[in-house]
Amino acid sequence: MNTLLIGKGEQQVHLNLKYANRHGLIAGATGTGKTVSLMSLAEGFSRQGVPVFITDVKGDISGLAMAGTPSEKLLQRAAQIGIEDYHNEANPVVLWDLAGVQGHPLRTTISEMGPTLLSRILELNDTQSGILDIVFQLADDQGLLLLDLDDLRAMLALVAEERKEVSAKYGLISAQSLAAIQRSVLGLERDGGKDFFGEPALQLEDLMRTNLQGRGIINLLAANKLILTPRLYSSFLLWLLSELFENLPEVGDPEKPKLVFFIDEAHLLFEGCPPSLLKRVEQIMRLIRSKGVGVYFCSQFPDDVPGEILGQLGNRIQHALRAYTPRDQKAVKTAAETFVPNPKLVVSEVISQLGVGEALVSMLADKGVPTMVERALIAPPRCRMGPATSEELHQVRAQSPIGGKYDHSINRESAYELLNQRRTGVATSNPTSTASNTANDGQTGQKAEEQGWFSELIFGNKRRQGLAETLSKQAARTVGSQLGKQILRGILGGMLGKSSRR
Repeated sequence: MNTLLIGKGEQQVHLNLKYANRHGLIAGATGTGKTVSLMSLAEGFSRQGVPVFITDVKGDISGLAMAGTPSEKLLQRAAQIGIEDYHNEANPVVLWDLAGVQGHPLRTTISEMGPTLLSRILELNDTQSGILDIVFQLADDQGLLLLDLDDLRAMLALVAEERKEVSAKYGLISAQSLAAIQRSVLGLERDGGKDFFGEPALQLEDLMRTNLQGRGIINLLAANKLILTPRLYSSFLLWLLSELFENLPEVGDPEKPKLVFFIDEAHLLFEGCPPSLLKRVEQIMRLIRSKGVGVYFCSQFPDDVPGEILGQLGNRIQHALRAYTPRDQKAVKTAAETFVPNPKLVVSEVISQLGVGEALVSMLADKGVPTMVERALIAPPRCRMGPATSEELHQVRAQSPIGGKYDHSINRESAYELLNQRRTGVATSNPTSTASNTANDGQTGQKAEEQGWFSELIFGNKRRQGLAETLSKQAARTVGSQLGKQILRGILGGMLGKSSRR
């Protein structure tokens, strides 16, 4: 059957895979079982041949890679729910880590991130964000690739050196704002951003694999350290959603999703999110389902997700909420109002009475209509309900189908190297005062001629045109015909278009 068994109330509750790309929500207080529900859903998708991507914030989801331990309690629950073939087994898992320590390094380039999301990571104000836009535009105009933080720093140094000329052409740039951006870049590097930006950049097809048995690969992103820098965490997630939206073809409503994306601690995605960026996230959520991607948010309270996006989450699993504070009472009310009423349940009362492993469940049924909310026992996962050991994770990584594709960084010629070459050329073309004073007339004339030639190429009126043209040709030989077009960027890349992956 093309369904996933979620659990059982008065009857079994299933998720129709045809509507799994219409997003979902798993919510509940700490310790009520929402992580186990996530694991059960993830391995259910995997058994149906659907690849999964999960952010593992606490490190306890890594148990998906290990078979669970048989127990009488689990067997009784499986029998009570009606799972006929229940047995413990491991899942095919690939480990990722932005730092490259707990999994394969996961990278992107500065250009692919774009100035809008990069401004959010750097926590820039509007004026500083405008300057970063100018830096990106200048790099495009001069044919300079922005791949890593070294490239970005080199461009900021260039703008600082030629601030008056750049301001005259692109807009006023203050030294104070430029210095603030440079300090923010230094902070980003200290927080681990240096590992995130570079090559080889992630190829989306490596997140959408199946194994030889046809099971979907579960991609686990180790985010236990990444979560300490919430701006980087949330901006990474927004970037990845943007990449999926831009690069995947339209498929409408497929029989099952091409990829299911689980975002743990979802409130971090929206905290401090500017209204314009939030609007773009809402648009992506509306449109990405037609690419065959389902996004499932996991958080303590349903109102952690903005109402515009919450309304798009058709599949709901709500674990217990404890109404101890006014904040909790508001969350209970929000959760109760988002379900299709069931005359047999008073949701606002039941939601605080649920036991561990119980949840209020509503899934999309025929024609995408949500079912009435039902109190259900959640189906237990077959994997280990706890973290894998470091030795076990090392073995999982050693057997990865990705191999060593991303394990070693590549540093090809880009803005940093080309600008260093330019400065080296300037240094060798300017003799010292002593040498000039002791040179004979013929040598002085020759040096003046050389200096004039370099001045026309680098410092004169023709410098920008000639050097930009030369660098463009050099870059074109490296990256192919893609740099024949100007990189188009906008908010979240995919909404307004950007360059194809190099």
